[in-house]
Amino acid sequence: MEIVVFHSMWGLRPVEVAAAERLRSLGYQVSLPDLFDGRTAPGEIEAGFALMEEIGWSTITDRAYDALSQVSDNAVLIGFSMGVGVIGQIWPDRLAAKAVACLHAPASVPSGVRSGTPVQLHYAAGDRFVPPEQVVEFRRSAEAAGAVALIREYDDAGHYFTDESHPDHSPAATTGAWSDLLDMLRSVR
Repeated sequence: MEIVVFHSMWGLRPVEVAAAERLRSLGYQVSLPDLFDGRTAPGEIEAGFALMEEIGWSTITDRAYDALSQVSDNAVLIGFSMGVGVIGQIWPDRLAAKAVACLHAPASVPSGVRSGTPVQLHYAAGDRFVPPEQVVEFRRSAEAAGAVALIREYDDAGHYFTDESHPDHSPAATTGAWSDLLDMLRSVR
């Protein structure tokens, strides 16, 4: 089974590389496109936004579409933070995705996905980048599309809780998110 992992606004960093390696060790074929062409920013929010703006959203999404042209239409999509925004942009054109996981941010589930498609949202409680109305929209859009949504909110975690090198890191939230993610992947394998 193919999986595409989209990185955060800090660029392709060790957290996404480690995630891809973990999935590969379990027998999955994983694509990890570098949407920033080798550029990275330090883990501060402002630096990430500046780099993302400098590269440009259209360039970022064009690179995502290029990467998707190399995988099957039903590849699983996983996004880390900004990578979820990329998924939100491309998902209407990838309705056959077997499953979608949104880590650190939500994306609306487009109409036309296969009924029963598992979709997950994992986010930190009180995260300023995940306003409550976006969580409500994720739930509403999943229900309207006939997807099966799992939503997890984590206390004592920051926005980028899966990155052990980041101050937002939460071991408990990371363990919980990975457990749910691996369960989802087994269910569609």
